[in-house]
Amino acid sequence: MTGVEIRPDQNEAKAYSGKVVSIEDIEAAASRIQGEAVVTPLLRHPALDERAGAQVFIKPECLQRSGSFKFRGAFNCLSQIDKSVRANGVVACSSGNHAQGVAASAQLLGMPAAIVMPADAPVIKLERTRAFGAEVVTYDRENEDREAIAARLCAETGATFVHPFNDPAVIAGQGTVGLEMARQAQELGVLFDDVLACTGGGGLSSGIALALAFKSPSTRFHTVEPELFDDYKRSLEAGALLSNAAKSGSICDALLSETPGEIGFSILRQLAAEGVTVSDEEVLNAVAFAFTELKLVVEPGGAAALAAVLSGKLPVKNKTIGLVLTGGNIDPQMLLKALGR
Repeated sequence: MTGVEIRPDQNEAKAYSGKVVSIEDIEAAASRIQGEAVVTPLLRHPALDERAGAQVFIKPECLQRSGSFKFRGAFNCLSQIDKSVRANGVVACSSGNHAQGVAASAQLLGMPAAIVMPADAPVIKLERTRAFGAEVVTYDRENEDREAIAARLCAETGATFVHPFNDPAVIAGQGTVGLEMARQAQELGVLFDDVLACTGGGGLSSGIALALAFKSPSTRFHTVEPELFDDYKRSLEAGALLSNAAKSGSICDALLSETPGEIGFSILRQLAAEGVTVSDEEVLNAVAFAFTELKLVVEPGGAAALAAVLSGKLPVKNKTIGLVLTGGNIDPQMLLKALGR
Protein backbone atom coordinates (compact mmCIF):
# COMPACT_ATOMS: atom_id res chain seq x y z
CA MET A 1 0.00 0.00 0.00
CA THR A 2 1.32 3.42 -0.94
CA GLY A 3 0.36 6.69 0.65
CA VAL A 4 -1.92 6.84 3.64
CA GLU A 5 -4.96 4.72 2.78
CA ILE A 6 -6.79 5.57 5.99
CA ARG A 7 -10.50 6.18 6.15
CA PRO A 8 -11.53 6.83 9.72
CA ASP A 9 -14.80 5.67 11.16
CA GLN A 10 -16.83 8.21 13.13
CA ASN A 11 -15.10 7.29 16.41
CA GLU A 12 -11.63 7.81 14.93
CA ALA A 13 -12.66 11.14 13.42
CA LYS A 14 -14.09 12.27 16.73
CA ALA A 15 -10.92 11.16 18.48
CA TYR A 16 -8.95 13.47 16.23
CA SER A 17 -11.41 16.35 16.14
CA GLY A 18 -10.89 18.94 18.82
CA LYS A 19 -7.13 18.48 19.19
CA VAL A 20 -6.46 21.59 17.09
CA VAL A 21 -9.40 22.12 14.74
CA SER A 22 -12.82 20.58 15.32
CA ILE A 23 -15.88 20.03 13.18
CA GLU A 24 -17.59 22.52 15.49
CA ASP A 25 -14.94 25.08 14.50
CA ILE A 26 -15.77 24.54 10.82
CA GLU A 27 -19.49 24.85 11.46
CA ALA A 28 -18.90 28.04 13.45
CA ALA A 29 -16.78 29.38 10.59
CA ALA A 30 -19.64 28.69 8.17
CA SER A 31 -21.91 30.87 10.28
CA ARG A 32 -19.24 33.55 10.63
CA ILE A 33 -18.58 33.92 6.89
CA GLN A 34 -22.24 33.64 5.88
CA GLY A 35 -23.28 36.66 3.87
CA GLU A 36 -19.69 37.57 3.03
CA ALA A 37 -18.32 34.46 1.29
CA VAL A 38 -20.01 33.09 -1.83
CA VAL A 39 -21.67 29.69 -1.48
CA THR A 40 -20.19 28.31 -4.69
CA PRO A 41 -22.29 25.72 -6.54
CA LEU A 42 -21.55 22.05 -7.16
CA LEU A 43 -21.46 21.68 -10.94
CA ARG A 44 -21.48 18.76 -13.35
CA HIS A 45 -20.76 18.89 -17.08
CA PRO A 46 -21.32 16.15 -19.68
CA ALA A 47 -17.99 16.86 -21.41
CA LEU A 48 -16.11 16.26 -18.14
CA ASP A 49 -18.11 13.13 -17.30
CA GLU A 50 -17.43 11.71 -20.76
CA ARG A 51 -13.73 12.50 -20.63
CA ALA A 52 -13.33 10.98 -17.14
CA GLY A 53 -15.74 8.07 -17.55
CA ALA A 54 -17.22 9.06 -14.21
CA GLN A 55 -19.67 11.37 -12.51
CA VAL A 56 -17.53 14.41 -11.71
CA PHE A 57 -18.80 17.30 -9.61
CA ILE A 58 -16.73 20.47 -9.46
CA LYS A 59 -16.69 23.06 -6.70
CA PRO A 60 -15.65 26.26 -8.53
CA GLU A 61 -13.92 28.34 -5.86
CA CYS A 62 -12.56 30.37 -8.77
CA LEU A 63 -15.94 32.12 -8.43
CA GLN A 64 -15.33 32.92 -4.77
CA ARG A 65 -14.89 36.46 -3.50
CA SER A 66 -11.30 37.59 -4.27
CA GLY A 67 -11.05 34.77 -6.84
CA SER A 68 -10.17 31.83 -4.61
CA PHE A 69 -11.14 29.81 -1.54
CA LYS A 70 -8.65 31.83 0.50
CA PHE A 71 -11.27 34.44 1.35
CA ARG A 72 -13.08 31.93 3.56
CA GLY A 73 -10.18 31.28 5.92
CA ALA A 74 -8.98 34.86 5.90
CA PHE A 75 -12.36 36.34 6.83
CA ASN A 76 -12.95 33.71 9.51
CA CYS A 77 -9.56 34.48 11.04
CA LEU A 78 -9.66 38.28 10.81
CA SER A 79 -13.19 38.53 12.17
CA GLN A 80 -11.98 36.87 15.38
CA ILE A 81 -9.16 39.36 16.02
CA ASP A 82 -9.94 41.36 19.12
CA LYS A 83 -11.39 44.75 18.21
CA SER A 84 -8.95 46.45 20.59
CA VAL A 85 -6.01 45.59 18.27
CA ARG A 86 -7.68 45.71 14.86
CA ALA A 87 -6.42 49.24 14.24
CA ASN A 88 -2.87 47.83 14.22
CA GLY A 89 -3.80 45.84 11.14
CA VAL A 90 -2.69 42.48 9.78
CA VAL A 91 0.34 41.13 7.98
CA ALA A 92 0.40 38.08 5.69
CA CYS A 93 2.78 36.24 3.36
CA SER A 94 1.42 34.98 0.07
CA SER A 95 2.10 34.41 -3.61
CA GLY A 96 -1.27 36.00 -4.29
CA ASN A 97 -4.47 34.20 -3.31
CA HIS A 98 -4.08 34.40 0.47
CA ALA A 99 -2.89 37.95 -0.14
CA GLN A 100 -6.15 38.87 -1.85
CA GLY A 101 -8.26 36.98 0.68
CA VAL A 102 -6.63 38.82 3.59
CA ALA A 103 -6.70 42.17 1.80
CA ALA A 104 -10.39 41.82 0.91
CA SER A 105 -11.27 40.69 4.44
CA ALA A 106 -9.29 43.53 6.01
CA GLN A 107 -11.04 46.02 3.75
CA LEU A 108 -14.46 44.71 4.81
CA LEU A 109 -13.49 44.87 8.49
CA GLY A 110 -11.82 48.29 8.26
CA MET A 111 -8.32 47.02 9.07
CA PRO A 112 -4.98 48.01 7.50
CA ALA A 113 -3.15 45.18 5.75
CA ALA A 114 0.44 44.66 4.60
CA ILE A 115 1.14 41.63 2.40
CA VAL A 116 4.60 40.18 1.75
CA MET A 117 4.55 38.82 -1.81
CA PRO A 118 7.23 37.35 -4.10
CA ALA A 119 8.39 39.79 -6.76
CA ASP A 120 7.70 37.13 -9.41
CA ALA A 121 4.07 36.62 -8.38
CA PRO A 122 1.57 36.90 -11.25
CA VAL A 123 0.98 40.57 -12.04
CA ILE A 124 -2.78 40.19 -11.69
CA LYS A 125 -2.35 38.98 -8.10
CA LEU A 126 -0.06 41.88 -7.19
CA GLU A 127 -2.42 44.41 -8.76
CA ARG A 128 -5.58 42.98 -7.24
CA THR A 129 -4.04 42.84 -3.76
CA ARG A 130 -3.22 46.53 -4.01
CA ALA A 131 -6.71 47.20 -5.37
CA PHE A 132 -8.18 45.83 -2.14
CA GLY A 133 -6.27 48.57 -0.30
CA ALA A 134 -3.36 46.52 1.05
CA GLU A 135 0.28 47.58 1.09
CA VAL A 136 2.34 45.09 -0.93
CA VAL A 137 5.93 44.39 0.17
CA THR A 138 7.79 42.33 -2.45
CA TYR A 139 10.74 40.00 -1.86
CA ASP A 140 13.07 37.65 -3.75
CA ARG A 141 11.62 34.14 -3.42
CA GLU A 142 15.05 32.48 -3.80
CA ASN A 143 17.17 34.68 -1.54
CA GLU A 144 14.95 36.36 1.06
CA ASP A 145 12.96 35.02 4.01
CA ARG A 146 9.38 36.21 3.74
CA GLU A 147 8.51 35.25 7.31
CA ALA A 148 11.42 37.32 8.63
CA ILE A 149 10.12 40.29 6.65
CA ALA A 150 6.62 39.72 8.02
CA ALA A 151 7.93 39.45 11.58
CA ARG A 152 9.70 42.78 11.19
CA LEU A 153 6.51 44.44 9.93
CA CYS A 154 4.52 43.04 12.84
CA ALA A 155 7.13 44.26 15.33
CA GLU A 156 7.08 47.74 13.82
CA THR A 157 3.29 48.16 13.77
CA GLY A 158 1.85 45.74 16.32
CA ALA A 159 -0.06 44.05 13.50
CA THR A 160 -1.42 40.50 13.77
CA PHE A 161 0.24 37.91 11.53
CA VAL A 162 -2.19 35.75 9.54
CA HIS A 163 -0.53 32.54 8.39
CA PRO A 164 -1.69 31.28 4.97
CA PHE A 165 -2.33 27.72 6.18
CA ASN A 166 -0.86 26.85 9.57
CA ASP A 167 -3.59 28.53 11.62
CA PRO A 168 -6.65 26.84 13.19
CA ALA A 169 -9.03 29.68 12.27
CA VAL A 170 -7.80 29.70 8.67
CA ILE A 171 -8.17 25.92 8.39
CA ALA A 172 -11.67 26.05 9.88
CA GLY A 173 -12.66 28.68 7.33
CA GLN A 174 -11.27 26.65 4.43
CA GLY A 175 -13.06 23.58 5.79
CA THR A 176 -16.38 25.22 4.93
CA VAL A 177 -15.66 24.15 1.33
CA GLY A 178 -15.93 20.51 2.43
CA LEU A 179 -18.98 21.25 4.55
CA GLU A 180 -20.76 22.77 1.56
CA MET A 181 -19.70 19.96 -0.78
CA ALA A 182 -21.08 17.28 1.54
CA ARG A 183 -24.37 19.12 1.98
CA GLN A 184 -24.75 19.88 -1.73
CA ALA A 185 -23.98 16.26 -2.68
CA GLN A 186 -26.59 15.04 -0.22
CA GLU A 187 -29.14 17.43 -1.69
CA LEU A 188 -28.37 15.99 -5.14
CA GLY A 189 -28.68 12.45 -3.81
CA VAL A 190 -25.08 11.49 -4.56
CA LEU A 191 -22.22 10.16 -2.46
CA PHE A 192 -18.62 10.93 -3.36
CA ASP A 193 -16.23 8.01 -3.71
CA ASP A 194 -13.27 10.39 -3.85
CA VAL A 195 -12.69 14.11 -3.42
CA LEU A 196 -9.56 15.89 -4.68
CA ALA A 197 -8.21 19.35 -3.88
CA CYS A 198 -5.17 21.30 -5.04
CA THR A 199 -2.72 21.33 -2.14
CA GLY A 200 0.00 23.76 -1.08
CA GLY A 201 0.45 24.21 2.65
CA GLY A 202 -2.59 22.08 3.38
CA GLY A 203 -5.02 24.51 5.01
CA LEU A 204 -7.78 23.83 2.50
CA SER A 205 -7.07 20.13 2.17
CA SER A 206 -7.00 19.46 5.90
CA GLY A 207 -10.19 21.47 6.42
CA ILE A 208 -12.00 19.58 3.67
CA ALA A 209 -10.75 16.21 4.91
CA LEU A 210 -11.96 16.95 8.43
CA ALA A 211 -15.39 18.10 7.23
CA LEU A 212 -15.79 15.01 5.05
CA ALA A 213 -14.73 12.70 7.88
CA PHE A 214 -17.89 13.75 9.69
CA LYS A 215 -20.29 14.57 6.88
CA SER A 216 -19.31 11.94 4.27
CA PRO A 217 -17.14 9.40 6.13
CA SER A 218 -16.92 6.83 3.33
CA THR A 219 -15.37 9.39 0.96
CA ARG A 220 -11.62 9.18 0.31
CA PHE A 221 -9.80 12.52 0.21
CA HIS A 222 -6.69 13.10 -1.94
CA THR A 223 -4.15 15.90 -2.06
CA VAL A 224 -2.98 17.02 -5.52
CA GLU A 225 0.39 18.75 -5.99
CA PRO A 226 2.76 19.76 -8.81
CA GLU A 227 5.55 17.34 -9.67
CA LEU A 228 8.78 18.15 -7.77
CA PHE A 229 6.71 20.07 -5.20
CA ASP A 230 5.01 17.03 -3.68
CA ASP A 231 6.03 17.64 -0.07
CA TYR A 232 2.60 16.56 1.18
CA LYS A 233 2.52 13.30 -0.76
CA ARG A 234 6.02 12.38 0.39
CA SER A 235 5.37 13.52 3.96
CA LEU A 236 2.21 11.42 4.21
CA GLU A 237 4.06 8.38 2.88
CA ALA A 238 6.96 8.92 5.29
CA GLY A 239 4.79 9.83 8.28
CA ALA A 240 6.98 12.88 8.92
CA LEU A 241 7.31 16.43 7.62
CA LEU A 242 9.51 16.66 4.52
CA SER A 243 10.47 19.70 2.45
CA ASN A 244 10.83 20.51 -1.24
CA ALA A 245 14.34 21.05 -2.56
CA ALA A 246 13.29 23.93 -4.82
CA LYS A 247 11.33 27.06 -3.97
CA SER A 248 10.24 27.87 -7.52
CA GLY A 249 10.03 26.20 -10.91
CA SER A 250 6.37 25.32 -11.46
CA ILE A 251 3.59 27.32 -13.08
CA CYS A 252 1.43 26.41 -10.05
CA ASP A 253 2.64 29.38 -8.00
CA ALA A 254 -0.26 29.04 -5.55
CA LEU A 255 0.91 25.56 -4.50
CA LEU A 256 4.63 26.14 -3.93
CA SER A 257 4.88 25.86 -0.16
CA GLU A 258 8.23 24.68 1.17
CA THR A 259 6.84 22.08 3.58
CA PRO A 260 3.43 21.02 4.94
CA GLY A 261 1.92 23.03 7.77
CA GLU A 262 2.16 21.16 11.06
CA ILE A 263 -1.55 21.56 11.88
CA GLY A 264 -2.76 20.49 8.45
CA PHE A 265 -0.35 17.56 8.40
CA SER A 266 -1.57 16.36 11.80
CA ILE A 267 -5.06 16.18 10.29
CA LEU A 268 -4.22 14.75 6.89
CA ARG A 269 -1.93 12.02 8.18
CA GLN A 270 -5.07 10.58 9.82
CA LEU A 271 -7.73 11.46 7.27
CA ALA A 272 -6.16 11.50 3.79
CA ALA A 273 -5.81 8.78 1.18
CA GLU A 274 -2.93 8.57 -1.30
CA GLY A 275 -1.65 11.85 -2.74
CA VAL A 276 -1.44 12.61 -6.47
CA THR A 277 1.04 14.69 -8.49
CA VAL A 278 0.58 16.37 -11.87
CA SER A 279 2.96 17.93 -14.40
CA ASP A 280 2.87 21.51 -15.64
CA GLU A 281 1.83 20.14 -19.04
CA GLU A 282 -1.14 18.33 -17.50
CA VAL A 283 -2.08 21.47 -15.58
CA LEU A 284 -2.03 23.60 -18.74
CA ASN A 285 -4.28 21.02 -20.42
CA ALA A 286 -6.68 21.33 -17.47
CA VAL A 287 -6.68 25.14 -17.63
CA ALA A 288 -7.54 24.93 -21.34
CA PHE A 289 -10.25 22.31 -20.74
CA ALA A 290 -11.84 24.40 -18.00
CA PHE A 291 -11.96 27.43 -20.30
CA THR A 292 -13.08 25.77 -23.53
CA GLU A 293 -15.44 23.10 -22.16
CA LEU A 294 -16.56 24.23 -18.70
CA LYS A 295 -16.46 27.96 -19.51
CA LEU A 296 -14.53 28.62 -16.31
CA VAL A 297 -11.35 30.65 -15.89
CA VAL A 298 -8.96 28.75 -13.62
CA GLU A 299 -5.34 29.48 -12.70
CA PRO A 300 -2.71 26.71 -12.92
CA GLY A 301 -2.57 26.06 -9.17
CA GLY A 302 -6.36 26.01 -9.10
CA ALA A 303 -6.57 23.41 -11.89
CA ALA A 304 -4.30 20.73 -10.40
CA ALA A 305 -7.16 18.57 -9.10
CA LEU A 306 -8.90 18.75 -12.49
CA ALA A 307 -5.58 17.82 -14.12
CA ALA A 308 -5.36 14.71 -11.92
CA VAL A 309 -8.76 13.54 -13.19
CA LEU A 310 -8.22 14.44 -16.85
CA SER A 311 -4.78 12.80 -16.95
CA GLY A 312 -5.94 9.59 -15.28
CA LYS A 313 -3.47 10.02 -12.42
CA LEU A 314 -6.27 8.88 -10.09
CA PRO A 315 -8.42 5.98 -11.34
CA VAL A 316 -11.98 7.34 -11.40
CA LYS A 317 -13.84 5.26 -14.01
CA ASN A 318 -17.46 4.61 -13.02
CA LYS A 319 -16.99 6.47 -9.72
CA THR A 320 -18.57 9.61 -8.28
CA ILE A 321 -15.86 12.24 -7.87
CA GLY A 322 -15.73 15.68 -6.30
CA LEU A 323 -12.95 18.15 -7.04
CA VAL A 324 -12.20 21.75 -6.13
CA LEU A 325 -11.13 24.37 -8.65
CA THR A 326 -9.35 26.41 -6.03
CA GLY A 327 -8.67 29.70 -7.78
CA GLY A 328 -9.09 31.74 -10.94
CA ASN A 329 -6.48 34.49 -10.61
CA ILE A 330 -4.57 33.84 -13.82
CA ASP A 331 -2.53 36.30 -15.86
CA PRO A 332 -3.84 36.71 -19.43
CA GLN A 333 -0.46 35.59 -20.79
CA MET A 334 -0.66 32.28 -18.92
CA LEU A 335 -4.21 31.69 -20.13
CA LEU A 336 -3.11 32.36 -23.70
CA LYS A 337 -0.22 29.93 -23.22
CA ALA A 338 -2.65 27.22 -22.14
CA LEU A 339 -5.05 27.91 -24.99
CA GLY A 340 -2.41 28.30 -27.69
CA ARG A 341 -0.72 24.92 -27.35
